[in-house]
Amino acid sequence: MESAKHAGDAAVAVSKAYGVETMFTLSGGHVFPLYDGAVHEDMRILDVRHEQSAVFAAEATARLTRSPGLAVLTAGPGITNGVSGIATAHFNGSPVVVMGGRAPQSRWGSGALQEMDHPPLLGPITKLSFTSSGAESVGQDVESAFRTAVAPHRGPVFLDFYMDHLFSPSPAHNVQTQTPSPLEPDPDDVAAIARLLAEAERPVLVYGSDVWMDRAEEAARDFAETWRLPVIPNGQGRGILPAGHELLVTRARGQAFAQADLVIVVGTPLDFRLGYGSFGGSGGFPPSGHSGGKEGLAAAKPTRVVHIADAPSQLATHMQPAASAAGDLSVVFWSLGTACGDAGVKPDAYASWVSKLSDAAAAAIAGDAELLASDSDPIHPMRIYGELGKVLADDAVVIGDGGDFVSYAGKYVEPKQPGNWLDPGPYGCLGTGLGYSIAARLARPSSQVVLLLGDGAAGFSLMDVDTLVRHKLPVVMICGNNGMWGLEKHPMRLLYGYDVAADLQPQCRYDQVVTALGGGGELVTKPSEIGPALRRAFDSGVPYMVNVATDPQVAYPRSTTGV
Repeated sequence: MESAKHAGDAAVAVSKAYGVETMFTLSGGHVFPLYDGAVHEDMRILDVRHEQSAVFAAEATARLTRSPGLAVLTAGPGITNGVSGIATAHFNGSPVVVMGGRAPQSRWGSGALQEMDHPPLLGPITKLSFTSSGAESVGQDVESAFRTAVAPHRGPVFLDFYMDHLFSPSPAHNVQTQTPSPLEPDPDDVAAIARLLAEAERPVLVYGSDVWMDRAEEAARDFAETWRLPVIPNGQGRGILPAGHELLVTRARGQAFAQADLVIVVGTPLDFRLGYGSFGGSGGFPPSGHSGGKEGLAAAKPTRVVHIADAPSQLATHMQPAASAAGDLSVVFWSLGTACGDAGVKPDAYASWVSKLSDAAAAAIAGDAELLASDSDPIHPMRIYGELGKVLADDAVVIGDGGDFVSYAGKYVEPKQPGNWLDPGPYGCLGTGLGYSIAARLARPSSQVVLLLGDGAAGFSLMDVDTLVRHKLPVVMICGNNGMWGLEKHPMRLLYGYDVAADLQPQCRYDQVVTALGGGGELVTKPSEIGPALRRAFDSGVPYMVNVATDPQVAYPRSTTGV
C-alpha cells in the first residue's frame, strides 16, 4: 500500500523536475521520507558504503551530464562524512544539491540522536547552506536549492530538513524550473582581448573545465580552428580538441608557456596548476609582471595574460590580467570571434608559432616511445599507459584518483572526445575514484569506464567496490602500486635526506580486496603481463582490478607542487 504524501515526496518531485535521475545515499533513518519519495517518483536509489562516495558520485554525475547531481545524507556523521565531497564540488564548480537529515525540531536542544546544526559548517564551501523552514515550504526550498546550484558560477548547495517536518504532510509544489539566462560579456572587454590578439605573435589558449560545463566546447573548438591558435587543455577541457589535433600542443606545454607573449585562459582559475597566472621566462620574454632590468631581458615585454570566466566572481583577483571578460562562454567565444575580425586578427600570423609548438609536441611524443614500451623490471609506470592506450576506446571515460601515478595519466592519456575525463580538480582530494566510477558507469552505460588508482588513493574508497558489485556496475580499475606515498616520499627525502610516514605495503593485494567483494582482479609484476591483464579486465563484465607492481624508485618529474 502506498504511504500518504509527505514532504519527502515534494522534495523528490522537484528534484526530478530539475533532471535528477539518481539519488546517491547511505541509509539513515533521518531521511527515510526522501527514500519513500524516490520510490513514489520512480527515482533510482543508489546506496554506497561511505557518504563521501555518495557526494562524489553526485558531483561526477553533474560533471559528466551537466545536469545537477543529488546526494542524500543522514544527520550528523552522515553529513560530516560528506564534507570532502562537498568541498570538491565547490572547487570544481559542480552543481550538486546535498539534502541532509536533521534531528526533530520538537526535540531540538534536548540532545536527540545526531543533533547538529549543519548549515554553518557547510556555509564556506557551498553557494547556499540552509535549513528548510517547514513541511509546507519543502518544495519551494528544494527548488531554491537547485536554482542556485545551476546558476553561474555553478556549485554545491546544502539543505537539511528537521526529521519531523520531513515526515509531515506537504502540499504539492508547482515547479517552475528556470534555465539561467546567458550572461552577456561586456563588449568593451571582448574588444580589448581581440586587440591583444591582433598585437600578439605567440598566443596560447588554455581551455579549462568550465568550457565543458558551460556547454561551450563546440564554440571553443571553432574559435581555435578559425583563428589558428594553439591550445593546451586543463581538467575537463581535455578532449575539446581531440587527441592528434594539429592545434593541440599539450606535450609542448612548458615551451608554450615559457615563450608565449599572450596566454588566454578560459574557464579555469589562475591557480597553482597554471603557475598562478605567471608565464614567460624563455625566448626573451620574462614572466608576467617582470619589470625587466636584467641583461637580455631589459627590452622584453612581459607575457600578457587574459582571464575569461563564466561569471565575474571567478575572475582572478590575486594578479592583474592584461584583460578579462565574464559571461556565458559560448557567447564569449562568438563575440570574441566577431571582435577579432574587427581588430584585424590574421590567423596566418601565428603559423610559424603553431608549427614550432607542433614540432616540439611531436618530438616529445616520439621521445616517450621507449619508456611507454619499457621492459624494465620492476615495471616503469609509463609502460602501463603504453598498454592502456592500445585498448582504450574513443568514448572511454577515464578517471584519475591519485598522485604520481595519475600525473602520468594527465600527461599520456589524451581524450578523443570532450567530457570523458575526471580528476579531483584543484582541491586535490583523494578518495574520489569509486564515487566517480559509480556515476560514470550510470551516465555512460555503453562506454568503457577506467579508474586509475594510486595505491595510496585506493585506501580511501575501495570498500565501495561492494557498491559496484551490488548494483552490477562493471568498471576497470588499474592500480599503480609502488608501495608508498610517492608524492610525499621523494620530496621529503630530497628535503631532509630521509622520509617518514610515506611507506605502504609493497605489492599489497588490493586486487584480492576486489575479488573478496565480488569482483575480479589480478596482480601484475611483469611488463609483458600488463596488456593481457587489461584485456581480461575489459572482457570480464564485472568490477575488475589490474594491480600493477611498479618501480618505487621512479618519481614523476613534477614541476608543479601546489605550494
